[in-house]
Amino acid sequence: MTSTAPPSSFPSTPYTARHGGKWPYTPADFDRQDPSPDDVFYKPTRLVPHIDDQAISKLTQYYALSLPSKGKILDLCSSWISHYPPKVGMGVAKGDTQVIGMGMNKAELENNSILTTRVVKDLNEDPTLPAEAKDLNAATCVVSIDYLTRPVEVLKEVHERLVPGGEVHLAISNRCFPTKAIRRWLRIDEEERLRMVGDYLWFAGFRKIDIFTLSNGAGNGGGWFSRCDPLWVVRGRKEE
Repeated sequence: MTSTAPPSSFPSTPYTARHGGKWPYTPADFDRQDPSPDDVFYKPTRLVPHIDDQAISKLTQYYALSLPSKGKILDLCSSWISHYPPKVGMGVAKGDTQVIGMGMNKAELENNSILTTRVVKDLNEDPTLPAEAKDLNAATCVVSIDYLTRPVEVLKEVHERLVPGGEVHLAISNRCFPTKAIRRWLRIDEEERLRMVGDYLWFAGFRKIDIFTLSNGAGNGGGWFSRCDPLWVVRGRKEE
């Protein structure tokens, strides 16, 4: 069972392929300020949200419209919470839904009650997905695509494992651990970041790519003191 497109309440822009089909980035673009092994950085358990409550609420609304209520979902770079809507939790409880969480911290994954399978793995060391991640109906990744040094390899794996019509949803904000984000991410503006993630998906084999604005950062009240984290989703759909 595949997901459906979110309604127009979330403004969207189709990604347009660029660069003439030639990979535009250099290895230096994927260097990081802190080149030490990621398992050292992620060893401390961080049971904290990485986007604010308003952005989380928007993401859960988006997921409620986008994720399947039955089937198999992969949560890449997973942590102690996935922000999935109640229908996914109900599917898990009924045995209709499997959620595979891949992350760097065992304790964080163990605290994530939505997960049915937990895999501790450094995708920067080995971008392949585990055997359990097959026949996927959807995949998600929340504010973590900027930490991947081999994003196209990872997304090629996702594309291969998705069922026809399956989707990957890459949530993006302006929050990050700057020492672990790739260098180019820190040098470009938010609009170019979205295009770059679209490039990742294109070179990974996706041809239906859209950029959704979930929050422009203005918050519910519209004033300065009500501002919240901006949030976008770059979605890739595998052709049917």
